[in-house]
Amino acid sequence: MAKKEVGFVTMGKVAKEPKEVKDIGVGVLGYAFMGKAHTNGYKKMPVFFYPPPARPRLVALCGRTEEALAEAAKRFGFETYYTDWKTLVKDKRIQLIDNCLPNNLHAEPCIGAVEAGKHVICEKPLAGTLKEARAMYEAAEKAGVKHMTAFNYRFVPALRLAKNLIDEGFIGKILQFRAVYLQEWIMDPSFPLVWRLRKSVAGSGALGDLGAHIVDLARFLVGDFASICGMTETFIKERSLPDDPKKKGKVDVDDVFIAMVRFKNNAIGSLEASRFCAGRKNYQRIEIHGTEGSISFNLERLNELEVYSKKDKDDRMGFRNILVTESVHPFIEHWWPHGHIIGWEHTFVHEIHHLVDCIVNDKPVAPYGATFYDGLKCQEILSAIEESSEKGKWVTLPS
Repeated sequence: MAKKEVGFVTMGKVAKEPKEVKDIGVGVLGYAFMGKAHTNGYKKMPVFFYPPPARPRLVALCGRTEEALAEAAKRFGFETYYTDWKTLVKDKRIQLIDNCLPNNLHAEPCIGAVEAGKHVICEKPLAGTLKEARAMYEAAEKAGVKHMTAFNYRFVPALRLAKNLIDEGFIGKILQFRAVYLQEWIMDPSFPLVWRLRKSVAGSGALGDLGAHIVDLARFLVGDFASICGMTETFIKERSLPDDPKKKGKVDVDDVFIAMVRFKNNAIGSLEASRFCAGRKNYQRIEIHGTEGSISFNLERLNELEVYSKKDKDDRMGFRNILVTESVHPFIEHWWPHGHIIGWEHTFVHEIHHLVDCIVNDKPVAPYGATFYDGLKCQEILSAIEESSEKGKWVTLPS
């Protein structure tokens, strides 16, 4: 990474940063929804996490459609763009590659990147198949680079507070975990057969798109899974092709899944994700119940955490709502003071700061960040749910 001294103007004079700050060259694959979210994180991180462990240098953006790619590269502030990920991987200015492409394009570029000695962050689910996920993890470990699966909800301040409370024993021994992730955006039968509805590209439907998040949070907050029993359903079997509305194509992924789980610590739980819940926009709710209390979280109110303690006096016992916006709370010292809320996009800033800090200062990505190992364990669970649904039986998870 090239060293760089950055000056700033104050009181009419040029001053230097309090310490020498390095650049870290970044290459991003994909410029749509997630590419935009991740790029926003790279741009904001050194402003709020100051001084930063390194300043992300937006070297190159990669995508398929050159006209749209060129416009995105200019709008986002990248120095250049490539239409071939193999060319991006060879760019010596880049130390960190961020893969925001569709799921079937996770494995090959990430493996190519780590074999070229690049650090990598990859969107979830880690891959379209379990075989690909295992190959990605093994390649990253062999290369000795930093690797992260982009489970950004680990970096929601309220959920990190929940993790801290659980680790401190605030709710005692965990007995039960419950999570749902509900949306409505594909309920219209005229909605086209986009890539997220095709198994060859997405790998799975609501299971991998939404379920991956709550599976990872279950592992993060409670622990590893022992066994699982699930079912899936596809409500609309055919949809119009995006480029030819007169033609139909098969929907070969799930619209909804529901699963029961037993954890290795003998806690039990339930998981549910659907993109067919009328009125639900981005509704993720988590409840964790222990011998001494409970914790509840709602993503649509992500600055809040509900907690209940059996240790409270009888006359004031009940759930209380913590507004997780004070400097004593995780990450908040970098943002706005005294109750000023933050948003969904800030989770990516936290995530990117964590990864860059791990790269620059050679810190472990785990346990707070999700590594490719965590992505692999999540993929094992997603595959087990599909197997359980197909065979109608409980499935034991790998040890």
